[in-house]
Amino acid sequence: MSYLFTSESVSEGHPDKVADQISDTILDEFLARDPKSHVAVETLCTTGQVVIAGEVTSDAYVDLHNSVRELIKEIGYDRGAYRFDGDSLGILNAIHEQSGDINQGVEQGEKLKQGAGDQGMMFGYAVDETENYMPLTLALSHLILQELAAIRREGKEMAYYRKGKLKTYLRPDAKSQVTVEYDDNHHPVKIDTIVVSTQHDEFIPPLDATRQAQVRADQEMLARIRKDVEEVLLPRVKAKLPEEIRNLFSKDLKLHVNPTGKFVLGGPHADTGLTGRKIIVDTYGGRGAHGGGAFSGKDPSKVDRSAAYACRHIAKNMVAAGVAREMLVQVSYAIGVAEPVSIFVNTFGTAREGITDSMIAEKIKTLFDLRPGAIEESLKLRAPIYRETAAYGHMGREPKVVKKEFKSRYEQTPIEREVELFTWEKLDRVDDIRKAFGIE
Repeated sequence: MSYLFTSESVSEGHPDKVADQISDTILDEFLARDPKSHVAVETLCTTGQVVIAGEVTSDAYVDLHNSVRELIKEIGYDRGAYRFDGDSLGILNAIHEQSGDINQGVEQGEKLKQGAGDQGMMFGYAVDETENYMPLTLALSHLILQELAAIRREGKEMAYYRKGKLKTYLRPDAKSQVTVEYDDNHHPVKIDTIVVSTQHDEFIPPLDATRQAQVRADQEMLARIRKDVEEVLLPRVKAKLPEEIRNLFSKDLKLHVNPTGKFVLGGPHADTGLTGRKIIVDTYGGRGAHGGGAFSGKDPSKVDRSAAYACRHIAKNMVAAGVAREMLVQVSYAIGVAEPVSIFVNTFGTAREGITDSMIAEKIKTLFDLRPGAIEESLKLRAPIYRETAAYGHMGREPKVVKKEFKSRYEQTPIEREVELFTWEKLDRVDDIRKAFGIE
């Protein structure tokens, strides 16, 4: 029998994602100036207020207030009507230095001997149902919101005329959810349900002050938004998909758009945001597993982040090499100890004939160095690469080299850095893996 599976995503303007982006922007600002920085920053966002707390050990000085304000405006919170505006919100900075008790277990002289920043287990996952080896449900959920954000920034579609000028009615906060039907062999059969909830302007005013007039205006807005999702957003999404995925959009697709009705109040004003509260959105949409540790705001000495990236790198390269159709990799650490405590593999019965899960786990030990210092070096994690990870998922993204510029009121010239983003998504170990397993 077939079954249904669902994943969700949230936009860059979702309160929790705003908090994640603030934490990772601060991390990048420190790493751009001092790559040896140790950072663990948490953020809370609410009406007109951002609270930043955590531990930092660094030789750098960062203009936190200006960095946070500029980020929030770039996300789209640039109007007083949102009650969370980059120019006018208050920022409370409660950052202090990292505990010496923790630091002594992490800093151990030689880079490759540095211990793990904490205990815990981390997971990486990959599956061959999409080109980027991600679950289809999550890949589609992310793509829907990425296109919605692109439409909002372009300002030409999903728009209305105001004072003679065309203006998008979209606001930054949004969520999506995709349900896919799978067959008994765990192959996608069709896209069953899509949910899109997007914050919007009150772009159709009521004709008078009566309740009935307001209800009619709200109904008209909802009908217009649904029509635009069907005729503008989803066609743009489909245009970016390979043919085999486009064919999964059936005529009986169930589409829910702003199911509660009006969604004018949103963002941190309507719902407090916290760093690390969207860890399933950040990873695999509920597929595979999650060790529980959040990513954003943490430098790579924290294995919650770096080892999770390493496990994804391993799983993706293993599946791409043909070792299995699907793979989950777990690694665990003890605080202050460099070598992993354990390595576990589950291929869910999809491994190539003659290859066992325990065999794969043993091969991983020889093919990949999973000491925290080695992970930092191999994946180039001591660079300001993290803001880009903080919305639309840390996994399944395109690895690329970019130039980034960091400005401060306290520095005469901007700092420029050329960095490589999403190194853990590179398929750079496929040949090594095939050779190790004797795969032609």
